[in-house]
Amino acid sequence: MLQKIVKKRRLQESTAPQEELAYWLSKTPEERVAAVDYLRTQYYGNAARLQRVARVVQRPPR
Repeated sequence: MLQKIVKKRRLQESTAPQEELAYWLSKTPEERVAAVDYLRTQYYGNAARLQRVARVVQRPPR
């Protein structure tokens, strides 16, 4: 059985942003780019490139 663990903290006491920043600054640029690419793949799927959409709108003459 899994137990749900919740930790309550005051917003002023939270060190999560500083800890996360320290974690990512400890990684190499290649590791950071790989992490962003992994998140992009998770969000958009395995598409090699993002789709580009172009629309031509004809406006009436002035």
